[in-house]
Amino acid sequence: MTRADRPARLFLVAALLALWCGALFGVIGSWQHVVPGIVDAIPFVKSRPLHVSLVVAWIFMGAVGGIYHYLPRITATPLHAPRLAWWHLALFIGTGLLIIASYLMGRFGGREYWEFPPVLAIPVAVGWLLLVYGFFRTTARHQGPWPAYLWMWATGIVFFLLTYAEAHLYLLPAFSGNMVRDLTLQWKAYGALTGSWNMLVYGTGMVVMERISGDAGPARSRTAFLLFALGFANLLFGWAHHIYPVPAASWLRILAYAISMTEWILLVRLIRQWRTTLGAGRRERHSLPHRFLFASEVWVILNLTLALLISIPAINLFTHGTHITVAHAMGSTIGINTTILFASVFLISGAHMGRIARIGFRVFNGSLLLFWLCLLAAGAVKGWLTVTTDMAFQPIMQQAWPFIAGFAVAGIGLFVGLTLLVRHAIRALLSTQHATAPR
Repeated sequence: MTRADRPARLFLVAALLALWCGALFGVIGSWQHVVPGIVDAIPFVKSRPLHVSLVVAWIFMGAVGGIYHYLPRITATPLHAPRLAWWHLALFIGTGLLIIASYLMGRFGGREYWEFPPVLAIPVAVGWLLLVYGFFRTTARHQGPWPAYLWMWATGIVFFLLTYAEAHLYLLPAFSGNMVRDLTLQWKAYGALTGSWNMLVYGTGMVVMERISGDAGPARSRTAFLLFALGFANLLFGWAHHIYPVPAASWLRILAYAISMTEWILLVRLIRQWRTTLGAGRRERHSLPHRFLFASEVWVILNLTLALLISIPAINLFTHGTHITVAHAMGSTIGINTTILFASVFLISGAHMGRIARIGFRVFNGSLLLFWLCLLAAGAVKGWLTVTTDMAFQPIMQQAWPFIAGFAVAGIGLFVGLTLLVRHAIRALLSTQHATAPR
């Protein structure tokens, strides 16, 4: 591990630890649904925000660690002011520990992903400003046109700050005093926030593919920039399919529906690429990064199909607020983002495919598929009975209980698979014997 690589690798180690802890609290929360009171020390009101915030931290830290590692190699120049990366790491970890402590003490104050006291949002924003400054000062030295992934990273970095600020506008009376405005803005901020981290993760995936293949052409092709433009459009407008039940402006619903449906273009292309990668996937079984990119393609197809279906208003009527929405979120954050970030982590670390990694990969993906299907089934039961019958909430949930129990069992398998993969990745990242060649 070179001195220049240390902050990037430590970002990734911290990200992997956040993922492991987030998965642990996820298992606790899922079993609290199945067996109430099973873990009294950490009630669901604490386990849920711990799970959500730690998994979101994994996505951002995993992407940022990759950016700090790849950027000097892409621009052929050292990071501008490397000390800023250390400060960013210290702010992220320090604030993260304070957030965990605030949850454990029962001190809340935020919304959705950011349920911690709003004052802790300040150091997160300061650390991100250091990333913005360092990123654009470093890329200013890049010779020639930017590849698509640099545009993706730049867009994701900037829009994180914008959506992060929007997510805290509820602190102003002008927004919190109007329920429709408040709810609309909340969904807008968090939907666009997802779009910003997608830009970071998908840009990282494009870099990994380029470095595995050694071909720089695809990242500079028209298709790559079309996909960037489509992702950017969804970042700006695709969030609005979440607010169909909100009495917002009609044009907003129509625009959201139209934007969501443009993703069919991406789906068709992915299916065509899928056929060509089947053979390559069999030839590259020894490569951990290739395996995880291959898995991400499967999850992109599965989850994008689900996302498109629940974007249709007639279907959204049944699925909104059910476990199907949770399945979509889990398919995105674990099935797509996590597999892409694992591909990046294993490429950077130089970890080899071994017995433990092979078992972890299979257990992870198999458990995730069962987990996802159980959530879909539970959501279908809840949505159908809620809309078509007069049954009360409790009897409906009793009908869905077998599937909820199934996803809790699958969650244990998912945690075991993640544990094996995280252990393998951290050992490789901290080892001085791996990744001696620039990647």
